[in-house]
Amino acid sequence: MLLGYTLVLELMLVAAILYWPNFRDHLGAVKLLSKPLPVLGDIISKVESIGVAAYVVGQHFFKGCNVLGAAAAALIGAAAVAGEAQRGTLEIWLARPVTRLRLASERFLSGQSVIWLGIFLTTLTIPLLLSQVDESMRLDRLLLCATHQCLFLGAIFSVTFLISCASSEPTRISMGVLFFTIFEFGIYLVKTVTHWSIYRLADIEVYHKVLVSGALDWSIAGPLLGVNVLGFWGGYAFLQRRCP
Repeated sequence: MLLGYTLVLELMLVAAILYWPNFRDHLGAVKLLSKPLPVLGDIISKVESIGVAAYVVGQHFFKGCNVLGAAAAALIGAAAVAGEAQRGTLEIWLARPVTRLRLASERFLSGQSVIWLGIFLTTLTIPLLLSQVDESMRLDRLLLCATHQCLFLGAIFSVTFLISCASSEPTRISMGVLFFTIFEFGIYLVKTVTHWSIYRLADIEVYHKVLVSGALDWSIAGPLLGVNVLGFWGGYAFLQRRCP
């Protein structure tokens, strides 16, 4: 799953960056086409004023990682414990001399590592790809953006993991989380309700602040980290109550 997830992210990134010169040259036409969607128009305006940095974080983090990463978080998180329960193998694990803390930790960390590694490995290739179109960005700032992205997707995974620890139906969990994230991404583009979208926590504006300041915005990153921690301990609490 890590290989497939990383490969698709990288292919999307390569295509986006190599398309940058053409996108830049036709930015005016793109801006006209975005007029019916004011929020999309705001995004194009940011790219126009900021340049390649806004384009890269928009294509890689806001679009690629948010969409594909949310799907990965939903699928991996849902299967973490509920998948074992559905297959009938969870009882075998719980009957063995393995602590439930270890069981929860292994499934939580393995799922998070797939999401995090995919983001960091693809982010590391951005400077090289940008050099192919005569552009550049600081790798340290990009890695800070990747860290913020990991906290955001990790929060989605953590909530899914918590539900998985209390359930035996991974398909319903993953579909529910997927529908929720798609709905949230959809309302992001609707000006009257865009500020109710969770994707406001990981959009171009947030990443631009990280790029400019050279530091995480802990007013956002802190709560996201808190959701990650609470998701794990909440899932562990549910797992403790499950009987072999």
